[in-house]
Amino acid sequence: MALVVVFEDAWLLAADKPAGLLVHGDGTGTPTLTDAVRDHLAGEGRPATGVQAVQRLDVETTGLVLFSLDKAAQASLDAQVAGHAMRKRYLAAVRGRFPGGTVRIDRPLGRDRHDARRMRVSPGGKPSQTLVTKLGEAGGLSVLAVELLTGRRHQIRVHLSAMGFPLVGDALYGGARSRDGLMLHAYEERLAHPVTGEELALRTELPARFAPLMANRIAWPA
Repeated sequence: MALVVVFEDAWLLAADKPAGLLVHGDGTGTPTLTDAVRDHLAGEGRPATGVQAVQRLDVETTGLVLFSLDKAAQASLDAQVAGHAMRKRYLAAVRGRFPGGTVRIDRPLGRDRHDARRMRVSPGGKPSQTLVTKLGEAGGLSVLAVELLTGRRHQIRVHLSAMGFPLVGDALYGGARSRDGLMLHAYEERLAHPVTGEELALRTELPARFAPLMANRIAWPA
């Protein structure tokens, strides 16, 4: 698998994950994005023993995944994750007219007791906040920029579904069918470099499945 590298230095690597690929192994021996990063480093003659994914994406979600390549970087990265200092933004598409402007969704999330695959809004769940900004409409869909303020499992998917706007292609949470798969892409991550302290703003290219929507005078978010 050809690895799409967005950023790389001695301590960090950011990859653009395709759909259908796990970030971590699940015990079945299925190839993962972590395997691809290790192969990439081996091809450069670099050690791959310290590779560790800083976050994960659902298997059908595409976009930025950050990897630590050196233990010297791990403590700072863990602290940024724990303190919500990293900013991660996504592109999403939902059917219908999502409210204009920026909406803050603040609903606690917990596991669905009736379906182990799902999460749900639950009064006894963990605090969860998502910022959603409508970018525009095209073809009956609303295109959204979404920022996670917390990092719960399936957070964007559950929060949007709870508002009555499940993601296009998200069959698990009631989304409309799509030939393009799940319309969720992690396009940007902002963080402090764990060694140099430099502020990093990492971005992917516009995913092909979003291009027709963005061509309808919807601005690629700044």
